[in-house]
Amino acid sequence: MSTEKNPRRVADNEAMAISRMLRTSPQKLNLVAGLIRGKKVEKALADLTFSKRRIAGDVKKCLQSAIANAENNHNLDVDSLIVAEAWVGKNLVMKRGRPRARGRFGKIMKPFSEITIKVRTTGESA
Repeated sequence: MSTEKNPRRVADNEAMAISRMLRTSPQKLNLVAGLIRGKKVEKALADLTFSKRRIAGDVKKCLQSAIANAENNHNLDVDSLIVAEAWVGKNLVMKRGRPRARGRFGKIMKPFSEITIKVRTTGESA
C-alpha cells in the first residue's frame, strides 16, 4: 500500500517554473516580469531576448523552463501558451560594508530575489 500521490499545485492547463537566488533587487526584477505578463510566450521570449536589462537573460531561462515543463511534463500545446502570471519574491540579502571617514562604516546591501512564472494554454491552437 503506497501513499497517495501529491496533488498538482497548478491547474491541468498550466505549468510553472521558479528561479531562485537571482542576484538583483526584487524591484528591478519586477520591472522585467511586468514586461512579459499576459503575453504569448513567443512574444515574451522575443521581448526578453532584446531587452537591455542584465537580468532579462535569467528571466528568459526561467520562461523557457516553464515552456519545457508544459510540453514535456504536462503535454500542453506550446503554440497556444501565454504567460498567465509572473511574480517576484525577496530572497536573502548579503550585508557588506565599506569604511568611511571619521571611523564610520557604510553599509552595502547585496539583495537576491526569485521569480515564479506560470504559463497557461489559451484554448485555441495557432
